[in-house]
Amino acid sequence: MRIPLPKVRELVEAVRAVVKGPFTTKFPAKVDSVDPNFRGILKFRPEKCIGCGACVRVCPTNAREIIVDREKGVLRLVHHAERCIYCGQCVLYCTTGEGIYHTPEFDLARTERSADWETSIDKELAFCEVCHEPFAAKDHLVWIAHKVGDLANSNPTLFLSLYEQLGTAEPRPRGDVQPYRSDTLRILCPECRRKAYLAEEWGY
Repeated sequence: MRIPLPKVRELVEAVRAVVKGPFTTKFPAKVDSVDPNFRGILKFRPEKCIGCGACVRVCPTNAREIIVDREKGVLRLVHHAERCIYCGQCVLYCTTGEGIYHTPEFDLARTERSADWETSIDKELAFCEVCHEPFAAKDHLVWIAHKVGDLANSNPTLFLSLYEQLGTAEPRPRGDVQPYRSDTLRILCPECRRKAYLAEEWGY
């Protein structure tokens, strides 16, 4: 019986394995490094996220959700990892460019939905001082005020939100306490802002 001789390529691979070690990795005992542009598990940066909801609007698989909790006064952004296809649209269109990021973590295997399967972040809500409805996250308003600079002084909602954060403006008292600021000089949702300006200009 004739024993086939090894091919040259196989000999080269055998020598390379002896010198450099096997090609296979030791995962999961040892996790290899990945490319910096790798789209791994998504996480929030709490100090950079402003709760604008842009990531929710661009997600093609509805893997992100906005939950408004009026009782706690927070806007919660939730990332449902089981729906995510890691397309990176939320990272690309993040308003601040830093609120969401891809980690180098690529091990997505789970036997059950654990506490770390979904990630979320809470942002304090801004309530309209007339209709008392939530209309944005306070961090979002403050970010816009910083972004437009001195132009924020033309919009009471922006500069009052900024001054409240800086501690130089008194927050709105609870209840209908009078006298208080004029109707225009309040933190208002867009609809109530429009009505206040029309009432002042036209006497409605």
